[in-house]
Amino acid sequence: MWLRDRQGTEPLTARSPLGARRALSLVALVAGLAAAIFFVSRAMSTGQEVWAWEAAVAAVVAIIAAVDLAVIRRRRSHG
Repeated sequence: MWLRDRQGTEPLTARSPLGARRALSLVALVAGLAAAIFFVSRAMSTGQEVWAWEAAVAAVVAIIAAVDLAVIRRRRSHG
């Protein structure tokens, strides 16, 4: 296969993007939690169902970010 004859230096100089991924996940977690809290408060004060749906979407974003942070932590601990 043609990949076996590769002569680049990528394995020696490649850097892991886990730091940037961690930063983006932290931002998404904080923003998702803040948005979910805001939308829940709007749903409770106005009684409109659309705010509850917005809160659910923001909560899903926060959950995905939290899972991604857990995956990053596991990958960093295993080297």
